[in-house]
Amino acid sequence: MLQLYIMNLIQTLILSIVEGITEFLPISSTGHLILFSNLLKITQTEFIKSFEIIIQLGAILAVVVIYFKKLIINFNFDLWKKIIIAFIPSIVFGLVFYKLIKGYLIGNSIVVILSLLTGGVIMILFERFYEQKNQKFYKPKDKVLTNRDYLVIGFFQVFSMIPGVSRAFTTIFGGMLLGMKRKDATEFSFFLAIPTMFAASTLDLLKTDLSIWTNTNYLVLGIGFMGSFITAYLTIKFLIKFVQNHNFVNFGIYRIIISIIFAILVLKV
Repeated sequence: MLQLYIMNLIQTLILSIVEGITEFLPISSTGHLILFSNLLKITQTEFIKSFEIIIQLGAILAVVVIYFKKLIINFNFDLWKKIIIAFIPSIVFGLVFYKLIKGYLIGNSIVVILSLLTGGVIMILFERFYEQKNQKFYKPKDKVLTNRDYLVIGFFQVFSMIPGVSRAFTTIFGGMLLGMKRKDATEFSFFLAIPTMFAASTLDLLKTDLSIWTNTNYLVLGIGFMGSFITAYLTIKFLIKFVQNHNFVNFGIYRIIISIIFAILVLKV
């Protein structure tokens, strides 16, 4: 019994670290959680599916802590208006397709592997296009985005409801495609995660059978929350420095490689 309990804690820590590292990188946190759950032989029960969604709140808290002054103390109505506008498409599609997403897509390794692979190829091709369009690469011309542009970024985010696509990937590249600088697009992706993941976790709590919430499960969730918070905090700090001098080609290559590795390990191809 003790060995089983320790294994559950180890599995929880692994998944929370995976979540914290991958939530804000353009490599799909949900996809990695599903694949690592399969590798760890964790059955995709209702609780595990909810766990993989709710521990994202720990990662979101890291954004609030790091940008507390910008988001809360120096409250910027215009910034929050942009965030809410970009959030609208996710509200609509999330409510309409919740059962489909959780019932058929969450936990589906094949969907994740294909999404990681396809996203990796698109990422590399996009960077080639972006580099040709902006010869100075890190200094594209400044463009003031309109409310309509932020709504379009929100529609880009909708594609990340497919496990393996990556919310960070769709929102960062959507912002860059519309004219945002890489660093600005990355930070806006962080901010947009706050209402998006909070709403996703709240919706899941409201629609999930309360019988799955035992004392042990609450402990597991608490450990997962703290683990994802700490690792996400460190990842955000890293990514903000990274995007100032690097593109995302290496992440695209990583997605392709990891999709092949997971296909071999999980699908036994």
